[in-house]
Amino acid sequence: MSPARSPRWLVTGAGGMLARDLLPRLEAAGIPALGADRRKLDIVDATAVREVFAAYRPAVVVNCAAFTAVDDAEEREEEALAVNGRGPRWLADQCAASGAVLLQISTDYVFDGRADRPYREDAVTGPRGAYGRTKLAGEQAVLETCPEQGYVVRTGWLYGAAGHNFVATMIRAQRQRETLDVVDDQRGQPTWTADLAGQLTALGIAALAGDAPPGIYHGTSAGHTTWYEFAREIFGLLGADPDRIRPISSDRFQSRTPRPAFSVLGHDRWAKAGLAPIRNWRPALAEAFPAVLAAASAG
Repeated sequence: MSPARSPRWLVTGAGGMLARDLLPRLEAAGIPALGADRRKLDIVDATAVREVFAAYRPAVVVNCAAFTAVDDAEEREEEALAVNGRGPRWLADQCAASGAVLLQISTDYVFDGRADRPYREDAVTGPRGAYGRTKLAGEQAVLETCPEQGYVVRTGWLYGAAGHNFVATMIRAQRQRETLDVVDDQRGQPTWTADLAGQLTALGIAALAGDAPPGIYHGTSAGHTTWYEFAREIFGLLGADPDRIRPISSDRFQSRTPRPAFSVLGHDRWAKAGLAPIRNWRPALAEAFPAVLAAASAG
């Protein structure tokens, strides 16, 4: 009888905000993991992907690598598609061949943002920009190439201590500006990367145990808010006057890409995996805030 394979995990995009919370979470859970940034593994390179799989033989792959510059994707869609669409296909090819589980991180931008109730996991997609189109291509590649081991986890409005994000931006802006204009007609779910990291860890473990059906899951916090209301909450945690923030409409915000007006995702499918959805965004922000504040102050 051959020895059982060690349940090693491979985390791509290891230099990014989510992966930098996920890798410590895996270590704390006693899960051996290889964090591969672009220098170690460029997922656009199919040969490099094959070589890493042959050398490391992961049981679970979490693909955090992505082209995330939403506006730049409009002018560099082919480059974005290579990372967000073809890269996941190369990973999915190797997972299908080896039997490894693939957790593909996706986005709320695959929807058109015109809904008035939370998007279900099986809701019709309709991206309005290049970024959403390329991420949807990645979803389709994973679900088509390894339908038995492929998991798509859509998220949005991410913040954390390890990267550029809205919370850190508001912390810095509060010190530099007397008033701030923040859009109040876009609604979504602020999600702490540490909470999402815990959810991905639980999903990967459940998938290996055969307890989580493959397919699409929504990895965002419960509840929802607008950017304006989110900013007021951040100012409150800083002890600053929230009335220094002024609500504006999106048509006053210069952007090459239309932002979804409604990015609220439903979480029904977690029950099929025996897992609870991520908690409400407000207590998560309160818990995350000291670390994000420290990082923003040091940056």
